Amino acid sequence: MAGSKEIRVAPEVMIRLVRAMFARAGCSEKEASDIAERLTGANLRGHDSHGVIRVPRYLQWIEAGRQKINQTIEIVMENEVMAIVDGKYGFGQSVGEQTVDLGLKKVKAQGLALTALRDAGHLGRIGDWAERAAAAGIASIHMVNVRGSLLVAPFGGRERRMGTSPFCIGIPVRGGDPVVLDFATSTVAEGKALVALKGGKALPEGSLIDAEGKLTNDPWPLYGDVPEGKAPEPYGGPGALTPFGGHKGSGLNFMMEMMAGALTGSGCAGGPDEPERRPFCNGMLSIFIDPDRMDSGGVMADEIRSYITFVKNTRPAEGVAEVLVPGEKERMTLAERSAGGLPLAPEVWDDILASARKLGFSENELETLGS
Repeated sequence: MAGSKEIRVAPEVMIRLVRAMFARAGCSEKEASDIAERLTGANLRGHDSHGVIRVPRYLQWIEAGRQKINQTIEIVMENEVMAIVDGKYGFGQSVGEQTVDLGLKKVKAQGLALTALRDAGHLGRIGDWAERAAAAGIASIHMVNVRGSLLVAPFGGRERRMGTSPFCIGIPVRGGDPVVLDFATSTVAEGKALVALKGGKALPEGSLIDAEGKLTNDPWPLYGDVPEGKAPEPYGGPGALTPFGGHKGSGLNFMMEMMAGALTGSGCAGGPDEPERRPFCNGMLSIFIDPDRMDSGGVMADEIRSYITFVKNTRPAEGVAEVLVPGEKERMTLAERSAGGLPLAPEVWDDILASARKLGFSENELETLGS
């Protein structure tokens, strides 16, 4: 499809291909399925930055030993309501699920629970974990940092000192879809810059700052020149991402480092006078709340639904079709892409196929997986 701005790949084709690729790379059947379904699921919900564009990078990380396959969390400390767990650099799609399920077990027993996950591989779309909790009837808060990921300049600065540090809240809605807020504390997630670098959607102006301190939407200052045959890594350029909302987003980003990095024991993005970048991992501090334990008057579910209606009934601003609450845009995108396929820049699809060939897949195998 030379010259095309995007191609469309059926979700079931993508899941089948990515599952086969990670199984070939040594992942268990469940882990390969979890990776494939969660990466594809991110694209289905419009979070392309945390989707299948990461497949080549994940495979390079396996090869380099930065991310470990088939890991089981190790409990460092545990009591009735909290647990500190070590992800042992396992795939976030696996160790994240194990950690959330541990938190759900505790909250069902105690009404409140906290988990501190350290040394996890890339956790993917954090909304997955809030949705998993909401499906069990549990409200949750998730604070995440990325040790060793110096991508974001603090407000007023031009040098990298922070990661993208996502923040996520999920609220179950009895008889309806959950309300899920999930965002990076940078103006854009690093993966969105990667999508733009690969010919996808352009970034908002001011998403990055270059070495001279000038704001830009060009992703090059983050990546620099990418060697042929290598997946882009966001450490090769002289610039940085910016925090969203000026000093407010920068302050929230800083507190994600405190809560998910320092408090979990996973470690912050970086430190002064360190000769090498810290080893990459995610830290995640999660709080789980059982609404049924707090709803003594039996009015909480009605109040949640009432407020959703109250917000949505406001008159839209000029040029806006409908006022949305958190999670609605993702569900709308899910419906559209489930029917019409995943929109990908041709270079992204080519990179995935090139990674499959590197794993030893023949053209006949690729054709079969794609049929």
